[in-house]
Amino acid sequence: MVISGSIKGIEIACEKLKVAGAKRAMVLPVGGAFHSPLMEPAKNELAAAIESTVFHSPACPVYQNVAACAISDPIQIKNNLIQQLTAPVKWTQTVEQLIKDGASSFIEIGPGKVLQGLVKKVNREMEAISA
Repeated sequence: MVISGSIKGIEIACEKLKVAGAKRAMVLPVGGAFHSPLMEPAKNELAAAIESTVFHSPACPVYQNVAACAISDPIQIKNNLIQQLTAPVKWTQTVEQLIKDGASSFIEIGPGKVLQGLVKKVNREMEAISA
């Protein structure tokens, strides 16, 4: 589980989690409090950029972590992109829904293998590779 918020808030949460018996609680080095209400000031600028972009119906459903389900409506895809800035990431629910909907393998594109590992934590049986 990953939480987002102010640095002080995260530090307090880590201490409380350790006292409560968590095996590991640490501050991750990130560039901002993404996917939390602390990103609200950036939402208007992001919304303007997304709203000015033409979206067409996708060739296949899009799974967005804010909704954790298949989306084909371009308007909903736009709205979800805007909401994702301040909304929690529903990673586990999204991977579970993809599997339920028939996904049998996952391909991580880009550097690193973090997402492959996260897929395996949701379901060890899934094939997860990088490209």
